Amino acid sequence: MVAHRMVTYDSGERRREASYDPRMSGAAAFFDLDRTLLAGASGTVYSAAMRESGFVSRSLPGENLLYGLFNRIGETLPSMALARQAAAVAAGRSRDKMRAAGLAAAPGLVALVQPFAWPLFDEHRAAGRKLVMATTTPFDLVEPLADALGFDGVLATRYGVGADGSFDGTIIGPFVWATGKLAAVRTWAAENGVDLDESYAYSDSVFDSPLLGAVGHPVAVNPDPAMIVMATLRRWPIVNLDAPPGVVKIPVLNIELQRLAAQFARPAFMPYARFDISGVENIPADGPAIIVGNHRSYFDVAAMSVTMARSGRAVRFLGKKEVFDAPVIGPIATAMGGIRVDRATGSSEPLAAAADALAGGELVAIMPQGTIPRGPAFFDPVLKGRWGAARLAQLSEAPVIPVGLWGTEKVWPRSSRLPNVLNVANPPTVTVRVGTPVKLAHRSLKADTDKIMRAITRLLPAKARRPYTPTAEELAATYPPGYKGRPDAERDRRPGTDS
Repeated sequence: MVAHRMVTYDSGERRREASYDPRMSGAAAFFDLDRTLLAGASGTVYSAAMRESGFVSRSLPGENLLYGLFNRIGETLPSMALARQAAAVAAGRSRDKMRAAGLAAAPGLVALVQPFAWPLFDEHRAAGRKLVMATTTPFDLVEPLADALGFDGVLATRYGVGADGSFDGTIIGPFVWATGKLAAVRTWAAENGVDLDESYAYSDSVFDSPLLGAVGHPVAVNPDPAMIVMATLRRWPIVNLDAPPGVVKIPVLNIELQRLAAQFARPAFMPYARFDISGVENIPADGPAIIVGNHRSYFDVAAMSVTMARSGRAVRFLGKKEVFDAPVIGPIATAMGGIRVDRATGSSEPLAAAADALAGGELVAIMPQGTIPRGPAFFDPVLKGRWGAARLAQLSEAPVIPVGLWGTEKVWPRSSRLPNVLNVANPPTVTVRVGTPVKLAHRSLKADTDKIMRAITRLLPAKARRPYTPTAEELAATYPPGYKGRPDAERDRRPGTDS
């Protein structure tokens, strides 16, 4: 996540710390504020700050109800009518006190910016686009926030000011909402040499459709019900900046598909397996973490899902490309936040995507072994892992939480195309143990990987840590259907060599 700096003000005017960059002309990205950059309304924060600064003496009657309704359904005509009347209500009040409230509120609002807005800012900056906030919120309140975010411009409703420095009850220029917002953007673009056909606009509200329709790259963010219809009809992309790219949310309810699926990730829905799970409290209640587990079966993901469901958090699984390329399960895996890994290409994109998810405060799950060991390697008491988890920990500095899985192969052996869902009379027991964070030095990927694998091993039953000679039947269960490889070479087949 990028660092943020507050800037100061002289005589009420903005002061930029960065010099002008000629590459920044030509295109811009325009962002709405409430329910777009922020998950909900900024009003509660601004209201408290205005009381503290003395701009107002008390909350408005029904204020919390109004903000709660806005958070749930977005902008409405009555709420915008009230916003327009706010200029008249502000008549006679000090502009300096409103600016003081804006300055006081900015740090708290920066912390509320949705996590996946930050990579978007970086992407637009890297492409040479200006960042511009376009919001109905009064200019003197919101300008400090735009500066704190390092934006290049802010388009907001401006209140008229009298000679004594107090507001006079009028609005100067357009009321920055609906067609008024588009007018403000067009004026600003013309003054700054910005081509709207090359620009982007982000908003949740159907009332911002005029603006989104005027730019070359419109994006609906956390859309309100009417905007969902509009975006669908006009084929505008829909994103949610509180979740990694590609994660699908259920419209209106704004619930991740994975969180809905978690309601079914319960032992009651899997009567062909018994679950013995402990240590869930070691999964952080919030913030980033890397969940690492051993790999014994295709059922491992189901066991991890049941465990994660108990923590109440969503998790992003790194998985083989074969899963994501499958006709039906692939799109579902992507929609639920999975990260596709194609080991053959050696691409760093999966790790970059995982690092972005961690920067957004997400959980990422990875099986360091890379694949299910086959043959004699399946029974090796020394687990071998690839360096991906250690590299990800080094990049993100997120804690690494080990998970020991045992018995999943009894539910779904490698030799079967499907789990044994008919075994409900005497189902095998799946044991899941979640450990405490692994202490890594972040100096050697190999040393950190070895530590991770040892931490996982310690969570397995004692017999997993002793040499074992499998029977022919047990060996056969570790090979995929139709296997025609060389069993004597399987011990070294994975995880291979990292470089």
